[in-house]
This record gives sequence, structure tokens and C-alpha cells, in this order.
Amino acid sequence: MTEPPGPTRRPYHHGHLRDALIAAALQLIEEDGLDAVTVREAAKRAGVSPGAPFRHFPTKRALLTAVAEQAQERLGQEMAAALAATGGLDPLARFAETGAAYLRWATRNPTHFRIISSRRLIDFDSSPALREANAGLRDRITGLLQDAVRQGQLAAGTDIGHVRLAGRALVYGLARMAADGHFPEWGVPGESAERSMRAALDLVIGRIRTDGP
Repeated sequence: MTEPPGPTRRPYHHGHLRDALIAAALQLIEEDGLDAVTVREAAKRAGVSPGAPFRHFPTKRALLTAVAEQAQERLGQEMAAALAATGGLDPLARFAETGAAYLRWATRNPTHFRIISSRRLIDFDSSPALREANAGLRDRITGLLQDAVRQGQLAAGTDIGHVRLAGRALVYGLARMAADGHFPEWGVPGESAERSMRAALDLVIGRIRTDGP
């Protein structure tokens, strides 16, 4: 897990109150769950007066939306790095690597994953950062799948939208299983959750390829 809890109370540096409140919200979620998060409690954790945060975050939903924006930015960096490292692979392999990067990030950052994946907790529609990042990711995935069709890795006439949806459902479902603790029961005995998830991803990619052996 790459979200180690910080100290119980950490005074913020002048000019960085917003970041301190986001960090405090993450800490609250990790220690006590989502129900424990309030703007006032985040202020207490950040070491400021109860009224100080409200010019940044008037509601809990606004605070969690900011947490989701941070999560989306970090997820985007992870996936961009994965794609940059796979420039020599074919489009369908690169599609698989984006899924693997998502799973890697989600399992190593479970608190961020829980926030970003729960639309009921955040105000997605009012956040240009979240909307634009999601649209950009969909466009990149669509481009990879279109290239896979052109190069004969997917059959001509393949419904790109359905393949994209199936891929999203697979990686999201696996990440949610990991976050909710299902792998001890449903995972492959003797195999790490990350290894099992990657094997499941590779299995599906292998099944949809039309240029395999």
C-alpha cells in the first residue's frame, strides 16, 4: 500500500492549506472510514481553526472531489508512464498495459481508488479536471483499439465501444475486488492478487486477439 498514514496532527505551511486538508481527508478515510470525514475534522487534523477550510471546501463533497482530482492526476501519470514504456509493442498489447497500470495503481493506492470510483461521493460533473481526464483516457483507449483493428489484431467490424466497455469492466471489477478484500477467497491459491489480476487480463486479451497462434 503506497498511502502510509501520516501523523495524527500536522500543521500546514502557509499557502498550502488546500493540500493539507486533502491529506487530512485521506488520513481520516484510512484510519476511520469515509463516514469519519468532515470538513471540520479535516481542519482539526490539519491544525487550523474549524472555519478556516470553508473558503476552499464548503462541503464534504467538495473536499472529496478534490481528493478525487488528486487521485485522477496520479492515475493519469501512472498510465502515461506505462504507455510511454510500451512504445514498441502492438496496439492491443499497449491496451493491455493500460489496464495493468490501472490495476497496479488501484491496488497500491486503495484509498484514492475508493474515492475516485464512487461517483456518489464526489461532484464529478462540476469538475473539469475529472471530466477532461476521463475523456482523454477514453480517447487514448479508443485510438489503441482502432489501431488494433487496422493492424489485424481485432477482427474487422469489431465494435470498439463494446471492447472498451468490457476492458473497463474487467479492470474496474478486479480493482474493486482487491479493494473490498475478495482475493483471499476468490484469488488463485499461492498467487498474489496483482499476479492473478494480470493473468486474468492477459487471458481476456488473448481471447479477443485475431492474430494469435
